Amino acid sequence: MLHRHFVIHKPYFMLSQFKLERQGVKRLLGELHDFPEGTMSIGRLDEKSEGLLLLTTDGKLSALINSKKVEKEYYAQVDGIMDAKTALRLSEGVEISINGKNYHTKKCKIKILKEPPGFPERVRRVRDDRHGPTSWVSITLREGKFRQVRKMTAVVGFPTLRLVRVRIGSVVLGDMAASDVKEVDGFAL
Repeated sequence: MLHRHFVIHKPYFMLSQFKLERQGVKRLLGELHDFPEGTMSIGRLDEKSEGLLLLTTDGKLSALINSKKVEKEYYAQVDGIMDAKTALRLSEGVEISINGKNYHTKKCKIKILKEPPGFPERVRRVRDDRHGPTSWVSITLREGKFRQVRKMTAVVGFPTLRLVRVRIGSVVLGDMAASDVKEVDGFAL
């Protein structure tokens, strides 16, 4: 069987799925492109997260990319100005709750970004400057628990205001605009 692979820039307020278990007024991936039968998202981004999402018809490839073998990098805009001490604490792993159970995150790479990334303004503004300063951090990890990045930044006192996945392995978001879809021959990870 010949598998097909896609790279998309999932926009804010869209679900990383094709069907809903319950009827509702939610935006789904099928609105972006006429994907072939059996297409699945590799990992997910929650409704309020944006950025790089890989899709494939190859379940084995999906399992490999979802494994702890492949890095995922996120840029998070956080409430407040994160300092080096807090970044180090995050990089060592922190205690978060997953499905009501305590979980200690694995070590990861944290980098405080000196300048905000050049992302276009979101459809719904994050907030305005009168609510205080924000900063951007790069978080690179090899795991992906439910809303992990948001929980990690919140537990150290810097709640995530905007979250954009920018890289999976060696596949980067680059200059793709929100809702862009590219079909590719495969993923060089």
